[in-house]
Parts: sequence; C-alpha cells; structure tokens
Amino acid sequence: MTSSSFPRTLTLPASVCEQAAQHLEQAARRTVDGAGAPLKAFRAAADSDYALPVSVVEQAAACLLVLATETAQSVRPSALRATIAVALRLRDAVEAVHQPALTTRFW
Repeated sequence: MTSSSFPRTLTLPASVCEQAAQHLEQAARRTVDGAGAPLKAFRAAADSDYALPVSVVEQAAACLLVLATETAQSVRPSALRATIAVALRLRDAVEAVHQPALTTRFW
C-alpha cells in the first residue's frame, strides 16, 4: 500500500481544534520550532469545517510534545496533562488515518 492511498486531510472535533490552537499559541510564544504554521491552520480550521492537512496535525502534535517537555518543570501538573492530552489526541488522529483499511479476507 502506498502513502497516496491515505487521506491527505482529516476532520477533527471543534473542541480539539480550539484546545490545540490555545496550546499552539503557548508554543509559539515560547518559540517552539515549527509552531507557527500549525497555529495558523488551527486558527483557521473553523472556516474549513475543522478539516486540516494530516501533515499539519502531525506537526502540531510534535510541537505540543516539545512544549510539554520544555515546560514540564515550570507548569502545574494539570496544565502539563492538558497539553499532553491534546498532543496525544492529535497524534492518535494521524495514526488512525494511516491505518490500512480492514479487509474481510484472511491471510
């Protein structure tokens, strides 16, 4: 199976997009490399019914994990958990898109 058979966009729930945008704003303020592009895309996601390119969602998840790592010692545990939770939801959405479709045939 080639990568071209996977969707290039995915649609996320509005609440996840809003949370991701909030955390990406923090990442951009802390100058996490690569946070600017996903932040812009997540801010504009409502205009596209929360459909985002898979690569942008993947980049956002990575930026949020970097943010969590960089702030682990300086933020409340609940804030750290919130950042990690959003990052993992984004990463899980990307992984779900990359899963091959189940077939009814047995090997």
